[in-house]
Amino acid sequence: MFSRLREDIQSVFNRDPAARTFWEVLTCYPGVHAIALHRLAHWLWARGLRWPGRLVSHLGRFFTGIEIHPGATIGRRLFIDHGMGVVIGETAVIGNDVTLYHGVTLGGTSWNKGKRHPTLEDGVVIGAGAQVLGPITVGASAKVGSNAVVVKNVPSGATAVGNPARIIDNEQDQKREQMAGQLGFSAYALATNQDDPLAKAIHGLLDHAADADRRFELLLKKLEDAGVYVNGDLATADRFDPQYLSKIVD
Repeated sequence: MFSRLREDIQSVFNRDPAARTFWEVLTCYPGVHAIALHRLAHWLWARGLRWPGRLVSHLGRFFTGIEIHPGATIGRRLFIDHGMGVVIGETAVIGNDVTLYHGVTLGGTSWNKGKRHPTLEDGVVIGAGAQVLGPITVGASAKVGSNAVVVKNVPSGATAVGNPARIIDNEQDQKREQMAGQLGFSAYALATNQDDPLAKAIHGLLDHAADADRRFELLLKKLEDAGVYVNGDLATADRFDPQYLSKIVD
């Protein structure tokens, strides 16, 4: 028990630059308190002492603002940063070296018995306010952005953001972006100041349309240089303003 507590405190130092002393972490970090109390509650629950397990869990919720069902399975070195409003359901399974920020819910979507809460594999990071719902799996070292709502599996190493959550950096997206670069425009308009993947996709479509306009004008000019003149609606089609549309999206 004490070796696990030392591990938990060291994990705080590894992942929170605000942590200063061992005593500060031991006495002032609700995530550490919640995990320690959960170990006791889970020990009681696993031995059939269901009411005492729930009582310890309830006391942990009262003192820390973190609600962990005593039936939840939690690995080593879980770090709950700030912690207020975190809810972890009965059949949730959490691997080693996982990080949860405040307001995270590992919840269920069914009233049926059995596995109904998420599984987080080793090294997962869940951002503040994110909701991970149902008997899904978030793969090792994956990340879930703040306020995301995740209802489908997240591959290992991927990042999921949005509501409903979308994967933004899996291998397929990387291949698409590489191909887009070869064509001379960014398919998803990736930029450091744009975090919403839907906005990225719309900006990418606008970039593509602007590039198509440019190529169409070049084609008409080449035809005219060759003595072929195009008349009618094809030659006088209205241009759209991608910059104006980009402002609307932003």
